[in-house]
Amino acid sequence: MPVLFVSHGAPTFALEPGSTGPALTAWSKQLQQRTGLPKAVVVMTPHWMSSGLRVMTQSKPPTWHDFGGFPPALYELQYPAPGQPLLAAQVLDLLAQAGLSAQADAQQAFDHGAWVPMMHLFPEAQVPMVQVSLPNGAGPAEVYAIGQALASLRAQGVLLLGSGSMTHNLSEFRSSSGSAALPYVLAFSQWIEAGLLASDKEALLDYRRRAPYAVRAHPTDEHFLTLYFALGAAAWGANANVQINYLSREVMFGMLSMDALSLN
Repeated sequence: MPVLFVSHGAPTFALEPGSTGPALTAWSKQLQQRTGLPKAVVVMTPHWMSSGLRVMTQSKPPTWHDFGGFPPALYELQYPAPGQPLLAAQVLDLLAQAGLSAQADAQQAFDHGAWVPMMHLFPEAQVPMVQVSLPNGAGPAEVYAIGQALASLRAQGVLLLGSGSMTHNLSEFRSSSGSAALPYVLAFSQWIEAGLLASDKEALLDYRRRAPYAVRAHPTDEHFLTLYFALGAAAWGANANVQINYLSREVMFGMLSMDALSLN
């Protein structure tokens, strides 16, 4: 299985897909034509942060509408994908083998960072999904190591997904989805893309100091850290043969870069 990083945007991305939603759907259809449905999806999002590393273990996680002030139709959406306790146990074991202590969590629901992009990727909710939390205080290297620990699941047909945002400064939100991309958004996103294509792991791990407008693009970095989960899972930076394919470079509301990419 390839690895995905997806910018999940605002919760309204579920109902207002722009060009990114159809791009994810098209990618999923191509994947299914080549290899069939994934056995399962393991996803990390910035909307489940925890003290220490945790793994969702319940078999029927509910859909969590973890946001407020949006149109009523958004709260009516459900994503009834099953959990996968056996896979969750394997995830816990792989993390332990890598020296990463993690706890089982039988209460966690699917947050919108997981179910919103999955509605575009697998709209029939037929693929089991397991979430892994983003530990409080983790940096790029630590999140990369979590993805790296789970990389062997790919050979079993498991899709590893980092769901976040290429840029995420909500204080600069603009009401019109047609607003032109702010220059700093393009500068940051293009710097990241150049580093990814050059396999410059040292620079990417130090993005907050080296990337242009890094702090403006991410006043807090939780929405960007999930990229490193995908990079670790793909062995990017360690394997020169990793191929990167951009599925979307859309910018919504002028400041929300919706970059989505696969790594093979």
